[in-house]
Amino acid sequence: MCMSSTEWSNSSRPLYFSMQKKQRPKISRVQLHRLARRKRSEIKETKKDMEMRNLKLYMENMSILEENEKLRKKASLLHQENIALMSEFQKKFSKFDRVSTKETPH
Repeated sequence: MCMSSTEWSNSSRPLYFSMQKKQRPKISRVQLHRLARRKRSEIKETKKDMEMRNLKLYMENMSILEENEKLRKKASLLHQENIALMSEFQKKFSKFDRVSTKETPH
């Protein structure tokens, strides 16, 4: 039962064309409208979610900036206090140095 090449190509051709002609079932206009509406609502929801995330991040950033400003002010006050204490410390020790150099003979 051997087929020639022309018989084989003719017999396989209808099968090939029948496979090629298969298409997706057509969607009605109502279904398309529903899909489009659903897509738009999903986009709106995504946009709202992104806006909420953005707002939360903005609020978090603002609180971090406020905290940084408080810490800068505190650091500045501590630095000024440190300078005042160092100058007071140097004054006391400079008096001791003067007294100790006068008392000890060379």
